[in-house]
Amino acid sequence: MRKQAVIIGAGSGLSAALAREFATDHTVTLAARDGTRAQSVAEATGARLVQLDATDETAVADMVDSLDGAPNLVVYNPSARSRGPIAELDIEAVRNAIDVTAVGALIAAKHAARRMLENTSQQGCRGTILLTGASAGVKGFANSAPFAMGKFAQRGLAESMARELHPKGIHVAWVNVDGAIRNPGRDEPADRPDSMLDPDAIARTYRHLYEQDRSAWTHEIAVRPWVETF
Repeated sequence: MRKQAVIIGAGSGLSAALAREFATDHTVTLAARDGTRAQSVAEATGARLVQLDATDETAVADMVDSLDGAPNLVVYNPSARSRGPIAELDIEAVRNAIDVTAVGALIAAKHAARRMLENTSQQGCRGTILLTGASAGVKGFANSAPFAMGKFAQRGLAESMARELHPKGIHVAWVNVDGAIRNPGRDEPADRPDSMLDPDAIARTYRHLYEQDRSAWTHEIAVRPWVETF
């Protein structure tokens, strides 16, 4: 049976690179709120495309249950921002940002883990759950409190899950993407080559995490361009 990879939050940047990376040896399912943006990625990689809201637990559970067996890999990419001075923030917009970034990650992880724990046939690693983070998960920036709240929560979720699930054979890791990603349509300065993260290079880091031996599992990693300060 072909292995199953699920990428939640599909678009034209990192998620597209992940789809290309894992489509070579996995059946890939892409989940996206806006199916039109992910359609070309699905067509190019042969992935199945499911349109859903990542904060809708019923929809996420149904998508995970529709897989041909337990998923071997689940990646959660979505996040939302609500910027502005703390005294002027719209609380409903803040709630939405945290729902997408943190609660959505919890929903995906819950149902990924539920299926993976059923996978008694897999030796060594029963599955891998990777959460896409950001530098906002380790340092809060001015006028960006909601994003920091969401990413700090996501990072804490990953650390808690790692302590719970690693002993049960499920690898969990949080990836701090510290810098701007060189997405289609986004150009980097001519005098600063490779000052943006190459999405295909990030995808190879996800592959490395996925293939790590359980004797040396990583639960948190940062990727950043060579010119990025930290």
